[in-house]
Formats: sequence, structure tokens, C-alpha cells
Amino acid sequence: MTAFFQPIKLSLIVSLIALLIVIVLGMTIAWLMAKKNFRGKVWIETFLLLPIVLPPTVIGFLLIMLFGQNGFLGKVSQLFFGQSLIFTIWAAVIAAVIVAFPLMYQSVKTGISFVDRHVEDAARVDGANEWKVFSFITLPLIKKSLVSGVVLSFARALGEFGATLMFAGNIPGRTQTVPMAIYVAFESNKMALAWGWVLSIIVVSFVMLLFLRNSA
Repeated sequence: MTAFFQPIKLSLIVSLIALLIVIVLGMTIAWLMAKKNFRGKVWIETFLLLPIVLPPTVIGFLLIMLFGQNGFLGKVSQLFFGQSLIFTIWAAVIAAVIVAFPLMYQSVKTGISFVDRHVEDAARVDGANEWKVFSFITLPLIKKSLVSGVVLSFARALGEFGATLMFAGNIPGRTQTVPMAIYVAFESNKMALAWGWVLSIIVVSFVMLLFLRNSA
């Protein structure tokens, strides 16, 4: 029974850590991109959205090149952590962050673009700094977009397979998430086990979508 719940536990841990990172990065970068105009903005935004259209295996390959023994980030991780991040839970988190980030970014940026700037300017005239304007004016007005981004990003991180398989591997108890566990169980003709994991991820996804519908 413990072996059954291990991939579920690991998937939830990876997805939640990735979600927290994506929320911070997504909101910060979306605000900057929505508020600032500069040369090359279109190129940068295209790069940020690239994981949406790239095959997961391509993302996994690029991550291995970056974090491998000869990669720049691989050398940095060796310097600070004393080991490579490949085939660790942090590799799964990184892969989940990359594939989930565009969904959070696009949702928040879309919400910010619909905020009436006159309302924000009025708050600034009354003496509010940028942090207060964002916290008390912008954030409440983009609540629906933020919730949508959170749900979609979490679901994407939870269901990530290709990039995680290449970058983090499929190590039971260490990096084996539910999607990989389902694949292995199916390949091994352990259909009862596969169905158990399939139903578990369906339940989690259903609850998230229900939450999104109720918050709309």
C-alpha cells in the first residue's frame, strides 16, 4: 500500500513546490511585461511562452544539456550543492516549473491587461506606492485570472511526463511521479495498479476544475 501512495505523494510534492515557484515568477514577470515597454519585448515574451509548443522531450533534452556535467548550470549546481541535480526530485521540480510557467504567466498577464489603469493612477495620486497599488488594487481585480493560472499550472505540473522522464528519470521512491508510474504499470500489464493511479489523478484533476468553476 505504501508503494501505491508513494508516486501520488511525490507528484503532489513536486507539483506544489513547482506551483509556488511559478506563482512568484509568473506574477512578477507578467507584471513587468504588462507594465513596461522596451526593445526586444516580443522576443522575450515569445521565449517565455516557448514551452507551450515545444515537445516535452525537447525540453528534457535542453535541461540535460544545461544541467549535465559539462553544462553551465550543471557546473553551478556542482559548486553550490556538490552534486548534479539530474535524476533528483529537484530535476522533477525544475521540469514542472518550466512547463507550467507559461500558463501562469499568460493568465496573470491577461488579467493585468484588463485592469483599468485610471484606477491604479488614482491610487498613486492618493499617495499609494507601487506595492500598495498592486496589493490592494491590481491583485483583487485579477483574482479570477490568478486562480485560473494556479489551477492550470498545478494541473500541468501534475501531469508532466516527457521532460521529467528524461531529466529526472523514473526512480521509484525518488523521482517516479504518477504519470510515470501509470506508464510502467501499463507496460508491465499491472492493470489494477495502473487504474488505481489513473483514478487518483482523475479525482485530483476533477477537484481542481470544480474549484475553478466555483471561483469563476
